[in-house]
Amino acid sequence: MDFETAMRISASGLRAHRAWINVLSANLANINTTRTPEGTPYRRRTLIYESVPQDESFEAALREAMEGELERVEVSAVVPDGRDFKTVYDPNHPDADADGMVRMPNINPVEEMANMLNAARSYEANLAALNTAKTLALRALELGR
Repeated sequence: MDFETAMRISASGLRAHRAWINVLSANLANINTTRTPEGTPYRRRTLIYESVPQDESFEAALREAMEGELERVEVSAVVPDGRDFKTVYDPNHPDADADGMVRMPNINPVEEMANMLNAARSYEANLAALNTAKTLALRALELGR
C-alpha cells in the first residue's frame, strides 16, 4: 500500500467517525425534545456505514483485483432508530396527554456516551494511522539524502 492510499483510507475513517460524533451529539442535545416539527418526540438517529472501493478508475480496479481489494468507509445513511418512545408521568408538561403521560425521545444517555467514547477512540486510531503513514513517508525521504 502506498502513502496516498493509506492517507485516503485513514481520511475516510476520520470523516465517518466525525459524522458519527455529530449524530451522537445531536441525539444528546435533543434528549428532552418532546415536540419536533412533525409533532412527535425527537427520534434517536444512527449511522449506516458502507465499504466502497478505494479508487474508481479501471487501472485501480484491475490492480486491486490482482493484489487484493482495498476499501474505504463511507456513511451511506443517517436513519432513525425504530425503538419505541419512553413515556413518563408529568401532568404539568405542555405535551402531556389526558392521562398526564408525556412521550419522551427514545434516547438512552448512557448508551450515547458509551458510543461517543467509542467514536472518539476510533477517530483517534485513524488519526494515529494517518500520522504513522506520514512519519514513514518522511523517513523514507530522509533515506535518499
